Amino acid sequence: MMQTAILLALAAAGLFGASTPFAKLLLGSVDPWMMAGLLYLGAGLGLAAVHLSRTALRLPAVEAPLRRADMPWLALVIVAGGLLAPLLLMFGLSLTDAASASLLLNLEGLATMGIAWLVFRENVDRRLLLGACAILAGAVLLSWEGRMSLQWGALLIAGACLCWGIDNNLTRKLSSADPVQIAMLKGLVAGAINLLIALASGAVLPSAVTLLAAGVIGFLGYGVSLALFVLALRHLGAARTGAYFSLAPFVGAVLAVVMLGEAISVQLVVAGCLMAVGLWLHLSERHEHPHAHEAMEHEHRHGHDEHHRHEHEPGVQPGEPHTHWHRHAPLAHRHPHYPDLHHRHGHGT
Repeated sequence: MMQTAILLALAAAGLFGASTPFAKLLLGSVDPWMMAGLLYLGAGLGLAAVHLSRTALRLPAVEAPLRRADMPWLALVIVAGGLLAPLLLMFGLSLTDAASASLLLNLEGLATMGIAWLVFRENVDRRLLLGACAILAGAVLLSWEGRMSLQWGALLIAGACLCWGIDNNLTRKLSSADPVQIAMLKGLVAGAINLLIALASGAVLPSAVTLLAAGVIGFLGYGVSLALFVLALRHLGAARTGAYFSLAPFVGAVLAVVMLGEAISVQLVVAGCLMAVGLWLHLSERHEHPHAHEAMEHEHRHGHDEHHRHEHEPGVQPGEPHTHWHRHAPLAHRHPHYPDLHHRHGHGT
C-alpha cells in the first residue's frame, strides 16, 4: 500500500504542477481574484459530478463520510487552503513569470514538512530532510540569476505556500474520510466565496471558452489533485506526502519552458538531477522499529490485515475494502511503516 500511496502523491504533484503555467496563460484576461474562484469552483463542480454519478449508479460506498466532528477542521482547511492560498497565488502569479512561480511553489512542501515535524511532532529522519534539501537546491539553482532579489510576487507566492502547508497538516485530521467529498466541499465553498468577492469588487466574468478552460484546470489541478493528495496523506503522513508533492514545481517549470519555447539550460538539467536525487532518497526510505499501538476507535476504508482483526456488527457491507466504525485492540509488533492512520506514534531520541 505504501508504494501505491507514493504514486498517488506523485500524481497529485504532477497535476497541481501542471496547473500553474496553464493558469498563468489565462491570467492576462482574468482578474486574479476571479481566477482563484473559478479554479476552485471548477474543482468543486467537477468532483460534485463524480460524487453524484456514484450515487446515481448506486455504487457501494467504500469511504467513510465526513462527520459533524470533522466540520471545524474542514472549515479551517477551506479558509487556509481554499480562500487565502489560491488568492495569494493568483496575485503572485500576476506579478511573476510562470517558471519562477512554479519553482517558488517548492516552499509548500517545506512548509508542510516543517509544520508536521515541529507542530504535529511527526517523525522526519535525516534521509527525508536530505531529500527535501536536494529538491530545494534544485529549485534555488533554477531560479538563481546571479543576484538576490525580493519581489512582492515572490512574497505573495511564499504566503500561499505557508497557507497550503497549514492546510495540508490540518487535512491530515480528515484523511480517514472520503477524499472526493473533502475536495468537493472545499472547492464549492472556497470557489463560490472567491467568485462572489471578485464580482462584488467589480471583476467581470470571462468568455465561455475561458470559463471552461479555468474549470478544467481547476478540476484536474486542484480537485483531482487534492483527492489524490488526501489519499496519500492517509498512508504516508503530512511530512512525506509534502516531500513527494515538492516535485510539483519542477513539473510546472518544465511545462512552462516547453509552452513558452525557452531553451533547455544547464541549470534545468542540473536542477533536475538534484531533484531526482531527492526523490530517490524519499523512495528508498525504510522506517522500521518495534512499536506499540494503543487501543483506538475510528472509521475509514480498510481491508482485513494485521491492523484490522475485528468482528463485524450486523449490517456491515460484505466484501473488502469496506468502511465502518471499528475498534483496534492494543498491539505491539515490528514492520516497515510510515506515519499513516495507525502509526502516528512518538519516537525516542
